[in-house]
Amino acid sequence: MVKIHERKFVSVDPEKCVGCQVCEYACSFSKEKAFNPLKSRIRVVRVNQIANMAVTCRLCEEPACVAACPRDALTQDEQTGAITLDKDKCNGCGWCIEACDYGAMMLHPETKVVYVCDLCKEKGEPQCIKWCPEEALTLVTSDTLAQKARIGAIKKLFQESKKESKQ
Repeated sequence: MVKIHERKFVSVDPEKCVGCQVCEYACSFSKEKAFNPLKSRIRVVRVNQIANMAVTCRLCEEPACVAACPRDALTQDEQTGAITLDKDKCNGCGWCIEACDYGAMMLHPETKVVYVCDLCKEKGEPQCIKWCPEEALTLVTSDTLAQKARIGAIKKLFQESKKESKQ
């Protein structure tokens, strides 16, 4: 069994993301054969005027979306952590959407059943990463992401201490 800290998911570098939405178009075309961001499994969210974030499934260790589903339509693969949907069981109630802390669960605009990123398992690699013109998207583990956050925090503290020492 793959341990949670070894599961890879799509992550964005907000310093590189320009909000072009190419990832959304690549995803929707790959999955739905339509260039329609509303059918994408990844979403670009504008945080402020200059910062953008791409949001997708984080393969949680204990996914709230799966626990929230009253019809047992969602399951998690023990090996990969991927969330899978039994479309016949889903009635589009949206409880999983509300339960997801990352905003990764979406309701399909036509079928009215939920859908979520599966890392393009049938394509071999996530198409959002492949087509990102800024190389802002990467596959990471939670450990890698935590390490990047620690390094960022240390750099920020170092810069603040340098400013204080100059005063």
